[in-house]
Amino acid sequence: MTALVDRPHIVETGHFEEVARVLARLEKGARLEFIDGKIRSKSVLDGNHGRIMEWLTRRCVQARPELWLYPDQGLKVQAHRGGRARPDGELAPSGAFVGHGEWADPDSVLMVVAVTSHDADTDQRDRVEKPRAYAETGIPLYLLVDRESCQVVVHSEPDSGRYEVMHTVSYGSRIHLPGPVGITLETEQLKDWVH
Repeated sequence: MTALVDRPHIVETGHFEEVARVLARLEKGARLEFIDGKIRSKSVLDGNHGRIMEWLTRRCVQARPELWLYPDQGLKVQAHRGGRARPDGELAPSGAFVGHGEWADPDSVLMVVAVTSHDADTDQRDRVEKPRAYAETGIPLYLLVDRESCQVVVHSEPDSGRYEVMHTVSYGSRIHLPGPVGITLETEQLKDWVH
């Protein structure tokens, strides 16, 4: 199985799902993604990553109690929904994924979230491949909490496979998540969870 992970093999979506199911049974905590026809593994999350997601969940639910920030729900992404991504979080109406399997349709998702890990492929995955895949899917917002650069980046206005607008602030600044989310975040606390 590991020969398929993190290498540029081109496979079909059905084959990927089968590999992901088998690997999840064999290796507890194994999480795979399938973007641009390539299988990639997601790193094991650390405590600071989890704390950032806890912080963000609280902010989102306080501001918009009808929504929930779902952790690690698999999504069908890209133009023809052949890709499979596991964002760190998906902001969607409460109950949006009831009845969905491991890979849900993204139609109700307002925003996807990534918190960078300390992996060698973070730059390519979180800053290039994921924004393109989410924009191609039509997900309104992509929020990147970048622990390497100590910045928060909001990608918005998806069009033709890319986000037309990117707004970046350093940790400690205020950032607004535009519609359809409409939440403003104070990012000072993120300074405590860089590494």
